[in-house]
Amino acid sequence: MHTGPLVVIVGPTAVGKSALAIELCERFDGDIVSADSRQVYRGLDIGTAKPTPQERARVPHYLLDLTTPDEQLSLAEYQELAYKAIAQIHSRARIPFLVGGTGQYVRAVVEGWSIPRVPPQPDLRGRMNQEARARGHEVLHARLAEVDPAAAARIDPRNVRRVIRALEVYEVTGQPISKLQKKRPPPYRILQLGLTMERQALYERADQRIEHMLQRGLVAEVQALFDQGYGPWLGAISGIGYGEVGRYVSGEIDLQEAVRLIKANTRRFIRHQYNWFRLDDPRIHWIEQGAGATTQAAAIIEEWLGEGQGEDAN
Repeated sequence: MHTGPLVVIVGPTAVGKSALAIELCERFDGDIVSADSRQVYRGLDIGTAKPTPQERARVPHYLLDLTTPDEQLSLAEYQELAYKAIAQIHSRARIPFLVGGTGQYVRAVVEGWSIPRVPPQPDLRGRMNQEARARGHEVLHARLAEVDPAAAARIDPRNVRRVIRALEVYEVTGQPISKLQKKRPPPYRILQLGLTMERQALYERADQRIEHMLQRGLVAEVQALFDQGYGPWLGAISGIGYGEVGRYVSGEIDLQEAVRLIKANTRRFIRHQYNWFRLDDPRIHWIEQGAGATTQAAAIIEEWLGEGQGEDAN
C-alpha cells in the first residue's frame, strides 16, 4: 500500500532543477525536500546556490541549514530526516518534491537503503587520511578493492572520504559495506524526472553561475566562515567553490586561478553526477532544459497523478 506520491527531480549542478521545482510546486501544491549534501550547512549559501529567502517564501523548503560546517550529517541521518519531511508534507495533503544533485542522498531515499549505523572512528579516519596524503589515494582504494570489490567498483578512487567510510565500516563490523547496504523501497508512488542539457551549453551555464556567485559575494562568504573558525580542513569548507576560494583567501593562489579551478572542478563534478543519474536509466523521465521544460514536466506529473488516483484511494 502506498502512503502517497513523491516527485523526484534530479540532474547535474547548474542545470536549473530548483527553478523548475519551484514552478512545479506552485502548480501542484508541492513542498521541496532538498537532496543537496552541502545545503545542509548553515553559512554555506552563495557557493551552494542555496534557495534565496524569496524562493523559500514562494515554496516551503525542508532540510536546509540543518547543521554547522564542523558537524557531519551522516547519510543515515539525512535519510531519516527526509522520510520525516515527506511524511509531514503528506500529512498536509501536499506533494513532496525531492530535489537535488547529490546522488547518494536521492538513491538512499528513493531506493530505501539500509545504511550501516557505524559511528565515525576519528582515530582510524585520521590514520587513513594521513596515509592517503603520504602514499596517494589509490592505496586506500586498492585496499577497499580487496575487502569489498562491489563498493570499490562503485566509489571513485578520488573520493577519499567515501573510500575511508567503506573501509571504516569493514574494520568495525568485519562485513563489506556493500553487503550491509541492502535496499527496502519506501512506500511511496515515485515519479523521477531528470533535467539535462547539451554538455557544452551546461558547462557554459555553470561558468556563468560561478561568475554570478563571485558577484554576489562568495569571497566574503568564505572569509566569514574562516573568521568563525571554520577552516579548510573541514569537509564542508573543502568542497567546490569553498576550497578554491579558501586557497585564495589564504594567499596560496590568486583569484583568477581560484576561478579557473572552480570551473574545472565543477565540470568534473558534472561528469561525475551523470554517473549517478544516467541518461539511459529507465526510471528517470529526462527533460531537455529550455523554454518548454516546465510544460513538459507538468504534463508528465499530471498524467502520473491521474494514473495514481484510483490506487491512492484504495
